[in-house]
Amino acid sequence: MALATRTDKRPSMTRTLWDSTVGKKTVMAVSGLIMLSYLVAHMMGNLKIFFGAGQFNAYAHWLRTIGEPFLHYEWALWLIRVVLVAAVVGHAVCAYQLSRRDLRARPQGYVHKRARAGYATRTMRWGGVILALFILWHILDLTTGTVHPGFRPGHPYQNVVDTFSTWYGNAIYIVAVGALALHVQHGLWSAAQTLGAGNARRDRALKALANLFAVLLFAGFVSVPVAVMTKVVS
Repeated sequence: MALATRTDKRPSMTRTLWDSTVGKKTVMAVSGLIMLSYLVAHMMGNLKIFFGAGQFNAYAHWLRTIGEPFLHYEWALWLIRVVLVAAVVGHAVCAYQLSRRDLRARPQGYVHKRARAGYATRTMRWGGVILALFILWHILDLTTGTVHPGFRPGHPYQNVVDTFSTWYGNAIYIVAVGALALHVQHGLWSAAQTLGAGNARRDRALKALANLFAVLLFAGFVSVPVAVMTKVVS
């Protein structure tokens, strides 16, 4: 008796979730919240520059010694980096795939214009590209020093002041933070909807919260280059 060959193997639950639109939106929401949590912590750390070189350099050193002596030097920092890279890659891949899926789903020859979305919604894709390019530049500038001519390893305060003492350093940073604020403005509200926290009654409050959060992030991050430009930090 010949054995039947089974060719209709069902995909795993993980694969089914990943292939679905809901699954991709959930990955985007969760990864976005991970990155948002990092941004808040990063902004708070940046603001230590207003307390002087000693405090800021001590904070930068502490980041490399988190968990010692249980963890070796920089292990916790590298763990944070790995989680962030996974979040960024997952977020970007799902955004791209959802965008392609949305384009394929649009009917051909549809003559009526779609309702105009808000400015943040219409710039989410380009904002993501701007942020990806900025992250690369930011790492090469203040982490590795590759594009930073006066980079001094172990002197983060002076490196930051040096970067924001140039017009292009300020321009790149402020444009990127503006794109970030718009991304957060729409993304935070969208994540709340995806994860089931939003409804008709909470919609207005969630949008107000997203707007406030975006403004605070923008103000917090931009305050550093502005302080350097105005010699408040030098």
